[in-house]
Amino acid sequence: MSPDHCLSSLPKPRRGRLAALVLAGLLGAVAHAETLPLLPGSDLVGVIGSVRAGDQDTLTDIARRAGLGYEDMLRANPGVDPWLPGTDVDIVLPKRFILPGGSRTGIVVNLAEYRLYFFTQTGGRPVVATFPISIGRMDWATPLGRHRVLSKQARPTWYPPESIRAEHAADGDILPRSIPPGPNNPLGDHAMRLSQSGYLIHGTNRPVGIGMQVTHGCIRMYPEDIAWLFPQVPVGAGVEIVNQPYKFGWAPDGLYLEVHRHLEGDERSDADGSGMTELMQQFVRATNNRPAEVDWALVDEAFRAKLGIPVRIGTAAAPATAPAATADVKYPKR
Repeated sequence: MSPDHCLSSLPKPRRGRLAALVLAGLLGAVAHAETLPLLPGSDLVGVIGSVRAGDQDTLTDIARRAGLGYEDMLRANPGVDPWLPGTDVDIVLPKRFILPGGSRTGIVVNLAEYRLYFFTQTGGRPVVATFPISIGRMDWATPLGRHRVLSKQARPTWYPPESIRAEHAADGDILPRSIPPGPNNPLGDHAMRLSQSGYLIHGTNRPVGIGMQVTHGCIRMYPEDIAWLFPQVPVGAGVEIVNQPYKFGWAPDGLYLEVHRHLEGDERSDADGSGMTELMQQFVRATNNRPAEVDWALVDEAFRAKLGIPVRIGTAAAPATAPAATADVKYPKR
């Protein structure tokens, strides 16, 4: 719940055939707070967009206009300086998503992709709205599990916990015991209190940090995003928080994979091979009842690049060639 601060740039993955496939499918940008239809037989929503950077733009400027976060932009645009991308540089807007595994009702938060999904209905049809978020840093992790919205408050007063006041005092910043509504309130103009004591979904007075791992465990949103979400979510609504860096999903044209980096402080690691093991476990679940013919070289490239963009890595296998058991699945050559 503290004010945002900037993070240094993370290592930038290489471009290759994967990036070429992504760029070949670019479509127009989409607007804030839109609801995307949930189509039968598809785990994917949205489209990929692109825009040319202006001479005064940063990736965070472009991110906010597009309804994206810092990590979204950094991952999808390897090799682009986030603070000086350059005039007329083509910037990818990663606005296509594989829905996270789990519930498709209420709010679902996937920490690994810094993203909140709100499942609802429009005109009797199931839809989802999705927003970038900031999450808890390594020593103040956002709690996983099933929660619910305990209460809601517009123009909240912030009462900093003693632990946060002590942390700020150690840096010479003395926080008052309460901060009233207004431009100095880190909660912004809307807050939804979760059943997990001390945790909120709220706005911010410093939106530049959206899409970063910087909070004291709360889930932080752009002011315009939570202003839209706040009246849509009833008290008592379910909130499921997951951490899924690897997502597989089916669409009519085949099987897709979306890969994100592990969060700072995550015990899982790509370096020791556990990342690929976890990815393969997710693959087995995704294809348990629907075998797939997979381009394993492309899976390996997606795993290494971690662009955070869905990539089609296979098609449905014909019944005659379907593997007899998941034990027949072989790891890609590394």
